[in-house]
Amino acid sequence: MTKLQEVAKIELIAFTACAVVAFIVSAGAAVSEHITIPNHIYYNRFWINLFSTYVITCLCYFLLFFYVNTEIEQKERKPSNGIILICLLIHLCWVAGLINEYFALLLAIKMMVIFITSTKDGEKLTLAQEGLMLFALFLFQHAICVILNYNLDIRAVFSTLIPIAILHYLYAVHVLLPELSKTNKTGLKFIGRTIVNAVVTYLLLLMMVYTFYPARDKFDYLYLMNMPAQFVVVPVLSWIIYKARNKREAEEIRSLKTELGKADANLNFLKSQINPHFLFNALNTLYGTALQENAARTGEGIQKLGDMMRFMLEENVADKTLLATDIEYLKNYISLQKLRIATSPNIHIETDIEEPQEQYLIAPMMLLPFVENAFKHGISLNNPSQVRITLQTKAAKLYLDVSNSINKANENDPEKSHGGIGLQNVKQRLSLLYPNHHELIIRDNAKEFFVHLTIDLTEID
Repeated sequence: MTKLQEVAKIELIAFTACAVVAFIVSAGAAVSEHITIPNHIYYNRFWINLFSTYVITCLCYFLLFFYVNTEIEQKERKPSNGIILICLLIHLCWVAGLINEYFALLLAIKMMVIFITSTKDGEKLTLAQEGLMLFALFLFQHAICVILNYNLDIRAVFSTLIPIAILHYLYAVHVLLPELSKTNKTGLKFIGRTIVNAVVTYLLLLMMVYTFYPARDKFDYLYLMNMPAQFVVVPVLSWIIYKARNKREAEEIRSLKTELGKADANLNFLKSQINPHFLFNALNTLYGTALQENAARTGEGIQKLGDMMRFMLEENVADKTLLATDIEYLKNYISLQKLRIATSPNIHIETDIEEPQEQYLIAPMMLLPFVENAFKHGISLNNPSQVRITLQTKAAKLYLDVSNSINKANENDPEKSHGGIGLQNVKQRLSLLYPNHHELIIRDNAKEFFVHLTIDLTEID
């Protein structure tokens, strides 16, 4: 991000420097070749016109740099359609002669760069994005025609017919057809609206020719070309492109529905294979049997395992759960681990877990991965090991500290091949669910692994 900002600054400085140098060169050339009479009307207006030209050129570039670039890159909403108005403004300034052909090329390239950097593969183009692309290509080609000194007829087509056709196309594809697709007899209504649009484009063409070409009688061919362009070419092209895009989107939606259906079928199959009520009844039966046989520790373990399974099936599917419930699950997990290592005197487990005083909410299973990791990597049945866990809440903030000794995993450890939820996963969840509302510090040395987690439990919109 920093490199991109530096590149943007260099680009801004370079364009401004080019504009200043071009202004100085133009002014010097004018003084030496054309202006000889200080009180002549050309002399008095020349400097205002020249200065205004470069100011307008810079303003057009600044609009692209500061407004269009920002609007196109934002992800929270669609970019503003005001981008189309800026494209029209640049076009009108260019046709009016307020932007020279070389700066028109630079502006077109800038527009294309903004478009390319804002689009992703498979992403649907918005009205602003497609308009920016089409006007950039049009402006680039028009400037090339002027530089190569093409005849006035070709340049007149670029000045009038093409921008009007672009506006007609954008309106048809992004506004008219999506609106008509929600009604019946789309084709007939599209033809009717096309006739109305063609009349509007004729009026626009008439206004542009009268504005930019005083010798308007020489450009009657533009009106003749406008008829097939706006009645046939643009509507047919718009219809084909809109239908092709809709077909592709429909295929993507159909594919997603198919995959979702398969996932639902697999989930329903699993649910039918493992009935939660059966599992709880079986655990209750084993718990009763253990008490009858005076196996208190076995009964305690079965009871805690049942509580954990109930949490996994009921609470873990919610976006948020009570912090007290999540802590209870954590305690059950620690108790089961203590039962597993009860016969190992070299293993020390220290816990200081405070009950929350308020009914705070937290994302489920946010704390367990750190404790699970401590038992997985910090416990060895053959070597001295220790795990220390402290948890407390103060002023709507949760503080979790977990430390464990570092031991090489036992080859016979049944958990060796299971990574659990994993620290990478929980890091990602924290960044997504608690952005700027958490702090995670992980340190280790040759003998100990340490985790400190702070979460702000205030509600996040």
